[in-house]
Amino acid sequence: MQHRNATAAVIGAGDYIGSAIAKKFAAEGFTIFAGRRNGDKLAPLVAEVEAAGGRIVARSLDARKEEDITAFLQAADQHAPLEVCIFNIGANVNFPLLDTTERVFRKVWEMACYSGFLAGREAARLMLPHGGGCIFFTGATASLRGGVGYAAFAAAKAGLRAMAQAAARELGPRNIHVAHLVIDSGVDTAWVRERIKDREGEAALQNLDPGRLMRPEAVAETYWQLYSQPRDAWTFEQEIRPFGEKW
Repeated sequence: MQHRNATAAVIGAGDYIGSAIAKKFAAEGFTIFAGRRNGDKLAPLVAEVEAAGGRIVARSLDARKEEDITAFLQAADQHAPLEVCIFNIGANVNFPLLDTTERVFRKVWEMACYSGFLAGREAARLMLPHGGGCIFFTGATASLRGGVGYAAFAAAKAGLRAMAQAAARELGPRNIHVAHLVIDSGVDTAWVRERIKDREGEAALQNLDPGRLMRPEAVAETYWQLYSQPRDAWTFEQEIRPFGEKW
């Protein structure tokens, strides 16, 4: 593996999409700075990346706290120039509107929108002196339309999308590629499989259509494709879904 003198920060390096992104960029030679709540849970990811010859630093991180985001990204940039920052915090919840408390709405907004603003702003501050970089945000179907029970989640994700679009218009001419990835599908995670089991029963889970869920590795590959785009053909927004998804 040929190592680059560059870091890729993954904010929201969870067990599935975030870990897949970290492994993909590590395999391409980046030093990974992986951050999530309860950073001790990153131990399996660290072991896998290092066993494959990659380099990774794991940190506990509350992305809703400005000082945490600032310290995390500054540490990444001090290790090697920050070239990529991927914001991957989900905060997916479903509550009927009348059962959505002020606390739930505010917490989801803080996790999925406000923390994205902090990450994007701080990454840009570090990248501009280097002459450029990439800032990517993970979106969802809810980024584009609200659904029953998703008032909090849709408001937060739509806000993240609007913030990312404003950032892209401002930072693109300064050689920072800002992109927003809409995942229009369930992703193959333990949580999603458990929800399918709860709604449809064990039989549905055992006979799951191969075109129904998206692999985390496919999301990571899409982010790599966005990173690899030439400057004269940058994508701001890309929607991805499995071949069997109805839309």
